[in-house]
Amino acid sequence: MKIFADSLADIPDSWATRYNIGIVPLYVIFGETAYKDKLEIATSDIYRRVEETGELPCTSAPSPGDFIAAFRPWIERGDTIVYISMSSKLSSTYQNALIAADELPKGRVIVVDSLNVSGGIALLIMKAAQAAEAGADAGEIAAMLEELRGRVEIEVLVDSLDYLHKGGRVSSVQHMIGSLLKIRPVLRIKDGLVISADKYRGKTEKALERMLHHFTENIHKVDRDLVIVAQTLAEKAAGYIKTTLEKTSVREVAVIEGGCAISCHCGPRTVAIMYFRNHAYSM
Repeated sequence: MKIFADSLADIPDSWATRYNIGIVPLYVIFGETAYKDKLEIATSDIYRRVEETGELPCTSAPSPGDFIAAFRPWIERGDTIVYISMSSKLSSTYQNALIAADELPKGRVIVVDSLNVSGGIALLIMKAAQAAEAGADAGEIAAMLEELRGRVEIEVLVDSLDYLHKGGRVSSVQHMIGSLLKIRPVLRIKDGLVISADKYRGKTEKALERMLHHFTENIHKVDRDLVIVAQTLAEKAAGYIKTTLEKTSVREVAVIEGGCAISCHCGPRTVAIMYFRNHAYSM
């Protein structure tokens, strides 16, 4: 069996190598030129070009042909593929993967909608990879992922409203007021959609403390096997979160870097905490 994801999962190269996970890149589009996420453009390139031009790039889903080209060699080897897609409510990536699966031998590609982004997908990938190593088949893994995806919790602290404004998600008035008051929005995932869940006002350090307080106050609701901290040019903040969480009962804290696709929407100095919620609790 072969596990695939798209580049929005932001899994580190070491994880992809360790578990033999295939990655299908999204596209980052500047003007009329499309670049394959992480293969032909880096996050630093995006921030540099946005600063130089003031224009935000678009992102585009892999085509059905991209998926077929990625999947076919593994199918010809005799593998069955489980592809874990970014949220179907945010992109046509999921639908394009289904189209590709229909073009390939029946039953050889199972497409699972993660209903998540970035580290939320990475959490699901790690569960799938570990289950595969333990001997689970593709159908069992797909069923497990569909149960687990609703238990992913994501809290994203956006440092600036600039990218949300450039992307049309914040009005000019909201951007002006928010910038003057130093408001930092907190984004979460609900039913596969990104929502604004809270707002922190003031210094970044104060906002980080509030995030950590919310986490530690609810730690009894958290699956403590793995917590992911994602960051875009926020290494110091991510390191502080990691150090703080390692003093709790969390068994592993992993820091990952947000890739090009997610950075186009959140901007630099964004930091996030992702984890599974335990069965019996809501947050």
